[in-house]
Amino acid sequence: MDLATIYEYVIDGNAPQVQAGVQAALTQGVAADVILNQALIAAMNEVGRRFEEGEFFVPEMLVAARAMQAGLSLLKPQLMESGVKAAGTVAIGTVKGDLHDIGKNLVAMMLEGAGFEVQDLGVDVAPEAFVKAAQNGAQVIGMSALLTTTMNNMKSTLQALQEAGLRSQVKVVIGGAPVTDAFAQQIGADAYAPDASSAVRTVRGVLA
Repeated sequence: MDLATIYEYVIDGNAPQVQAGVQAALTQGVAADVILNQALIAAMNEVGRRFEEGEFFVPEMLVAARAMQAGLSLLKPQLMESGVKAAGTVAIGTVKGDLHDIGKNLVAMMLEGAGFEVQDLGVDVAPEAFVKAAQNGAQVIGMSALLTTTMNNMKSTLQALQEAGLRSQVKVVIGGAPVTDAFAQQIGADAYAPDASSAVRTVRGVLA
């Protein structure tokens, strides 16, 4: 199966065919990083573009991201063996007091699809857990909140990073329905991402 076909299957959200295609390509001797870049990452870039143009919505993005992950799971061992470096390390979580995870999960999948190593810290994440992720080498901290009442825990996390002497080492990107660019500037975050597709671009931007 050629890479263009795998690419189409990712966009269509057909996880079994993506897995079959990736397996077939590996068997034919196609390098894992070539499959990753030309089929999976390229497809997720196209999914992101369609989302921004209003052709795709969150459900289409979710099924495409899941299909991409089905292929990625087969590539990961090969990529590690061949020493392919991730685009960067991102620790992501929904802040303390907030249990919403659909948006956060979608951002995590989109980042994985773009070649980042993602540490998903889950929901109701305390500032200390974000600090620990930064100590363990995360280059970017991604925080999500869906409630106005939990947004202030983003500020507490930034203060905790500051107190731990880590603020200058990590980039902090925030998002979620009530979050705004103005709020990000007010609390001293590095960037704000309005949705999962722009989150990938934003993370690439802060690392550039």
